[in-house]
Amino acid sequence: MGRLSGPGVHNLRVSIEPDTKDWTWVVDEPCDACGFDPAEVTSQTLVDLLHENTRGWYDVLADADFAVRPAPHVWSRLEYSCHVRDVHRLFAERVRLMLDRDDPEFANWDQDATAEEEDYGLQDPGAVGTALVERAAEAAAVYASVTGDRWQRTGRRSNGSAFTVETIGRYHLHDVVHHLWDVSITPSAED
Repeated sequence: MGRLSGPGVHNLRVSIEPDTKDWTWVVDEPCDACGFDPAEVTSQTLVDLLHENTRGWYDVLADADFAVRPAPHVWSRLEYSCHVRDVHRLFAERVRLMLDRDDPEFANWDQDATAEEEDYGLQDPGAVGTALVERAAEAAAVYASVTGDRWQRTGRRSNGSAFTVETIGRYHLHDVVHHLWDVSITPSAED
């Protein structure tokens, strides 16, 4: 992948405070911050909602300041876009695993280590945008292939958090909806 350099690329090596929150509650409860309501997500609407969210990322990468962090500890729009691309890939893999195996345990994924190792802040925005759309389409296709009681197949994280295909779909959708909201807000100095 191409890398960025030059004017407008700032603070790319400043550490981000890792997100250690347990967000699994969003499969059942609305998120007051971003407005996501899991009650509005069904197995019939999930695919369309994933595609709808993907369209929102076009403007994120079209912004002239896509590589500038709004605060030293906050990802740039480019970094968020890379993360969302990888979230789509990860969830497609996890759902395939749930459909192929009985109650699999998912490998741990350190999103912050991935961001650093992959130099998210230096990736080419055109390539990221294309890959984000492709990974979202792949994930949507996996969900679209699920029928009947296969929505209730289970999987779990190593910390014991259990999901069905249906609830992991809601969790996945919240993640990308919340990140699109993240890039639309301006952090305060206290954030």
